[in-house]
This record gives sequence, C-alpha cells and structure tokens, in this order.
Amino acid sequence: MLTKNQIKYYSSLLNKKFRQQEKKFIVEGIKLIAEALDSGFTSEIIIALKESAAENLLKQLNRKKISTEIVKSADFEKLCDTKNPQGIIGVFHFRQQSAMDFEHEKLIVALENISDPGNVGTIIRNCDWFGVKNILLSPDCAEVYNPKVIRASAGSVFHLNVFEEKDFYKVLLEQKKKGFMILSADLNGENLYTYTHSQNVILVLANEANGPTKNLLDICDSKITIPRKGKAESLNVASASAVILSTLCKS
Repeated sequence: MLTKNQIKYYSSLLNKKFRQQEKKFIVEGIKLIAEALDSGFTSEIIIALKESAAENLLKQLNRKKISTEIVKSADFEKLCDTKNPQGIIGVFHFRQQSAMDFEHEKLIVALENISDPGNVGTIIRNCDWFGVKNILLSPDCAEVYNPKVIRASAGSVFHLNVFEEKDFYKVLLEQKKKGFMILSADLNGENLYTYTHSQNVILVLANEANGPTKNLLDICDSKITIPRKGKAESLNVASASAVILSTLCKS
C-alpha cells in the first residue's frame, strides 16, 4: 500500500520542475505504458485503480518482477493528468540521453520555440512515421516528458532520440560545419514541391504564431513553404510537418 507521502511524491511528477529534479515522469494508459516498457524505459512502479480492468495487467507485470500497487480512486485521481484516466499509470525514469551522432542521418528535425505540447507530440509522431530518428528541441519548446506530449506522440516519444538543447543554435551551427544544411519552414520560403537539395538536411519548424526567429534566419541556408491554395492564414505547425516530411522523405 502506498503512503500519503508516496502519493504526494508521485503526483508531484505532473509538474515539470519536479520531473526535471527527480529525472522521472508519469505515463498514463495501458498502451503507452507497454510502449515505454517495450522501448527499454525503466519503470519505478506501476499503479492501478482498485477494481479496474488494469488490475489484470498488474498480475502480468508482477511475474516480470516489476513493482506494482493498487490504490483507491481518491488517491489515483491525484496521479492523473487526464480527466478520464484508463485506470493505470506508470512512473518511469528518464532515459540517459545518447551521444549526439548524426553521421549516417540524411534528415533531422529541429523545433524552435514550439510551446504547445500537443503540437510537439504530434510532430514527434509524424517523425516516427516518416523514419526520422533524431529531433532537436530548443529550450522554449514543450518538454519531451510532458504528459500531453507523450499522449499526442502516441508512444513515438519512446522510439526516437529527442535532444533538449540549451545551446540550440550552437548545435545547429556545429552540425552545419559537419555538412548539414539548415532548412527552415517559413511562409516566405521557396515552394516545397519545386525545392531540391543535395546535402543532408536539418529541417527546422518554428512557432507558428511568430515564425522563425532572427537567430534561426541568420544561420539557415534555405527556406521552404507549402504553397497556399485557399484563404487560410496559416497551417498548424504539426499538420505542416506531415506535409513537409512526406515530400522531403521522397528524396
């Protein structure tokens, strides 16, 4: 049985400050927990709501020597970020970030100042679909272990290398020196469908309300845009990422 202090401790992981401090995060739902476990993330504990369907899963996890607990509704609700939880949450440790090695990569995606966790998670999911394995996040992006990012990614966050970089522009410049060209999505860019490139690319997607910053524009080699046919002011950045990736990944 979990103590009140343990419930308080685990519920604190819904807050970014404590996730970063403790290097742990919460995953909700059977499918996402299974994705995390299958992807090699280390579980501290799996907690299920008493008398829920998830209790059966705990028996399987116990056989695998994974720590589990069953709690009452009042305690379980304190651990959830969603309004209609599935009856199970997992507490996982951050995975040690791998060394940044893009030597054999043709396409990397970088996100600049995309603060909406739904957009960040969806872009990560799109990258996974199109086979992009490495993603760079600027400091003002939504955090990779934000519960909303995890849900929007549909588990893809566990499959990819996501690097949260304090020196975002420095990293871009370092990769540029190694032969990558910096390609920014921008309303004033070249037509995506006529654009051609011969180098390995870092595609940078920026905050849709403000567009690429001056820091980014100063170092980017080219800009591309999805040509507009109708009257919409802009495309949602996550939707735009799918269109751009589907085109770039053909080449």
